[in-house]
Amino acid sequence: MAGNTFGQLFRITTFGESHGGAVGVVIDGCPPNIAITEEEIQKDMDRRKPGQSAITTPRKEQDTIHILSGVIDGKTTGTPILLLANNNDVKSEDYTHLKDLYRPGHADYTFQAKYGIRDYKGSGRASARETLARVAAGAIAKKYLKEKLGIEFLSYVERVGEIKTSIDFETVTMKQIESNIVRCPDEKIAQQMIKLIEEVRDDGDSIGGVIRGVIKHVPVGLGEPVFDKIPADLAKAMMSINATKGFEFGSGFEGTKLRGSQHNDEFYTDENNIIKTKTNYAGGTLGGISNGQTIYFRVAFKPVSTIKKKQKTVNKQKESIDLEAVGRHDPCVLPRAVPIVDAMAALTIMDHYLRHKAQNL
Repeated sequence: MAGNTFGQLFRITTFGESHGGAVGVVIDGCPPNIAITEEEIQKDMDRRKPGQSAITTPRKEQDTIHILSGVIDGKTTGTPILLLANNNDVKSEDYTHLKDLYRPGHADYTFQAKYGIRDYKGSGRASARETLARVAAGAIAKKYLKEKLGIEFLSYVERVGEIKTSIDFETVTMKQIESNIVRCPDEKIAQQMIKLIEEVRDDGDSIGGVIRGVIKHVPVGLGEPVFDKIPADLAKAMMSINATKGFEFGSGFEGTKLRGSQHNDEFYTDENNIIKTKTNYAGGTLGGISNGQTIYFRVAFKPVSTIKKKQKTVNKQKESIDLEAVGRHDPCVLPRAVPIVDAMAALTIMDHYLRHKAQNL
């Protein structure tokens, strides 16, 4: 199956299925001599793993990461890195009733149509479990970018259903994000979000929302003109995540309501003789190349497709049937999607940083 690789110089290829033996990733192009341990990667894995709270899937996977190549004495060697997490809490029997039918909103029908076969046990490669591989690879990219350039990735849940926080993303800290199970840095709004997710879960339904992505301290000059602009590659990265339905960069659609005289970010020179902009409607890039300001964007996530409420669908014989799905699923993917957004942002920026260095020797 094509389409399993992301990046050009810092390239990852993920593999494995939700109910297979393991899920993993091969990282090629990682610079040598980066100090990294399984314990450091595990911190990000724990933010994404299932069963971490009452508002996530009850599936119990520790997602324990194993480094199987490319690291010696705690440092990367410059050769391909293989990261692997075994699947343990597998209940494939929960999916037997789905073998010959197509769940509304899911990839069952399109996978069957494209390949003539599909993995109905936990949805195979269409499962969000694949994203653990991205988070593992992203942990290495995040560490390198933090230590080398001081770059920070601070994604958080901005909206669940109609409940939204208006907190200033420039002031948000990781401590605030991790202070509650929904990963919204606004504690009062977070409790409202949690209550809504619990109500939806108890009703056998699901709900979506929006994650705000924030990348701080990106140096000037990253990104390529025309096709490989930073916003373009971030859009691809985010829209490749399961359940995403929209991407908005910088001022996004709200910016269309402004005039050019309002939207243009005027330049000035600060006390350290560094060029900055008075505002940041552009979202941290100009012409697709980073300008030194904070990069920010939004990612829209749909409600989870597999729900317990009765729905109409058809089977392989094209017969109409009623479906009441069983299994273990998140009523809202957003809390666990936050580290995935961080990871994909880090993989994008890491790749562009290496490309920039290769071009500007």
